[in-house]
Amino acid sequence: MTDPQIHGTRSFTKQTSALEIGCELQASQTGFARSIMLLAAAAVLLAPVVGLAQKKQAAPSTDVSTAALPATAATTGRSAAYYHYGLAHIYEDLATTQGRSDYATQAIEQYKLALTADPGSQMLQDGLADLYFRVGRIKEAVQVAQDQEKKNPNDLEAHRLLGRIYFRSLGDMQNGQQAQMVGLAITEYETLVKLEPDSTENHLLLGQLYELNHDSPKAEAQFKAAQALDSGSEESMLNLARLYSEQGDLQRVVTTLSALPPEDRSARMELALGSTYDQLHRPKDAAAAYQRALDDDGDNLDAQRGLASALLTDGQLEAAMKQYQQIVVAEPQDAQSYIHISEIQRREGDYDAALVTIKKAKALVPESLELSYNEALIYDSLGRYGDAEIVLKAALAGPAKADANATDGDKSNRALFLERLGNLYREQGKTAEAASTYQQVVAMGGDMRTRGYSDEIDTYRDVHNWPKALEIAKQAADALPNDADIQTLYAGQLLDSGRVDEAFALMTKQLSGKKEDRSINLTIAQMDFRLKRYADAIAAIEKAEVFSTRPDDKIYPLFLRASIADKQNNMTEAEKGLRAVLAIDPNNAAALNSLGYMFADRGMQLPEAVTILKKAVSLDPQNYAYLDSLGWAYFKLGQYQTAEAEIQKAVDRNPNDPTLHDHLGQVLERQGKLKPAISQWERAVVEYNKSLPADYDQDDLTRLHKRLDQARVKVAKNSHDPRVTP
Repeated sequence: MTDPQIHGTRSFTKQTSALEIGCELQASQTGFARSIMLLAAAAVLLAPVVGLAQKKQAAPSTDVSTAALPATAATTGRSAAYYHYGLAHIYEDLATTQGRSDYATQAIEQYKLALTADPGSQMLQDGLADLYFRVGRIKEAVQVAQDQEKKNPNDLEAHRLLGRIYFRSLGDMQNGQQAQMVGLAITEYETLVKLEPDSTENHLLLGQLYELNHDSPKAEAQFKAAQALDSGSEESMLNLARLYSEQGDLQRVVTTLSALPPEDRSARMELALGSTYDQLHRPKDAAAAYQRALDDDGDNLDAQRGLASALLTDGQLEAAMKQYQQIVVAEPQDAQSYIHISEIQRREGDYDAALVTIKKAKALVPESLELSYNEALIYDSLGRYGDAEIVLKAALAGPAKADANATDGDKSNRALFLERLGNLYREQGKTAEAASTYQQVVAMGGDMRTRGYSDEIDTYRDVHNWPKALEIAKQAADALPNDADIQTLYAGQLLDSGRVDEAFALMTKQLSGKKEDRSINLTIAQMDFRLKRYADAIAAIEKAEVFSTRPDDKIYPLFLRASIADKQNNMTEAEKGLRAVLAIDPNNAAALNSLGYMFADRGMQLPEAVTILKKAVSLDPQNYAYLDSLGWAYFKLGQYQTAEAEIQKAVDRNPNDPTLHDHLGQVLERQGKLKPAISQWERAVVEYNKSLPADYDQDDLTRLHKRLDQARVKVAKNSHDPRVTP
């Protein structure tokens, strides 16, 4: 096998290399422990010569000339090797202290002369190879070390040097070469752990190499070997944690890092623990870990940023704001923290302040996509749809523009902005513009097609154009017959069109007996739920739960079970299921909305309902359903003006939802605004008549007609009462 080409990555220059060489020399002191006596003797041997040269100098100088060193000596034998080895070290010292590459060259030449005198010396071969490495002459270092390994397979220093070279060269390799280099490095470190079984560092490096080679069992064994040598080793625990994290076993990461008591953990360990809790959606635990890291290292801004983010995720907006404000004082150029401050202000409903803050961030990072996205959300919340559209279009023409060479991440960002723009059009009732925007997402291909088709179908569903929604779904299904997600969309439209048997036959066709069946069975459960076939829905959920092994996988099955319990008026089970979802993901806005609305609609636990629903709205201020739920909770509390304001916002964002008009009508009636209430109820009836039977309860429509009839009678009666002023 031919070795991959190794390029030297460092240069030995007067300006920069002295410190680097000094560091390398310090790192390699143990490799020269056997030569200390030789150095001392060489210094004594050279002292008279140096002194003589100094006497001949006209004036003292800080520069040591090569003329001060002897030019000749015996050429063979141990004494000559001894002599040249001493000179080599003197030149190394000069190279280190003065940063001159010519001294390094002289040191190499002296090593060669020493080897000429004593060609069998392992120490000299190792020393020369190490010096080559430290001055950036990597090819020569490799050649000398490999030659030495052939002569002495157990030469520890040669294996160590080659291992270091191969390991450090990995970043410079292309994919094919990198795989070959990993193999070379593994060979060296496997030898090293045999020659030095008690070296923690060797086990850690070999474990990392196995990780790069996708051999997790061997990597874990090496990290555990390192841990056995030093039970409190921070590096071994962090390496194990990283390995488990890459395997997706986040709970094992927590177990590993938590094995040490908090007082024995370093800031690095707490940072890793906090990051893991973030991924597990455990913001309180994450905040506690970041706080401990900050207590250990008060100036660690990474820990403070992690703490602020965890507090924000946990809904502790005031505490998060305090941390972010401290961060921007310490780092005035931290645009990301300004963006988060703006987000907090937006979630608290202070849109004008949020806009001012986002402008500060924009001055620092004008091309930031995250900033542009948040700026558009603020304008949307303020009802400044034109400004929001300008921001989104500018991003789509700039940082998120279409590019044939775009990465998957770039494509995802563009799709996100297109979806936001489409949603903005939907909020304004611009159906054609919204559909056209989502078609651009479809045209991006890949996974984006499903997102685009789904959004376009929802656009027509919003305006109750069921035939058009079915047409788009069939178009997608015909274009992508092997895409299970697309076929699922089509099945949903078939169901809503009354073609129930076709819908279920299509879904059954997608089942494969593999883990992908999880999403298929959940869709079947949702279809049964819409048909009010609750027992069948539960059976499908149970099939999906077989493949729901991770905490995140359990969220939607729990949510569906809770929805079924709610429809069956089983409040206890419904609340239990929704709280189980929130235990996994405290910021699941859909679960917060469902729980809060369930309380509000039944007139129960109203203060808690308002708190829960305010959090849902803060997480998604543009969601009309969440705004309506919050308004309904205020209505049940008797706070009619506040209720009217919130529900009106919901109606403005979706004027086609009958429930919103019904709720707004009831709020207006309680305030004595009977004619406006009638107007809202009449619109509700129109929208109910356009809706699918699965989207509303007949009892709700019956009660609406009764309210409307009573209100009309009352208005008619009042219009004939002479005591009533027009």
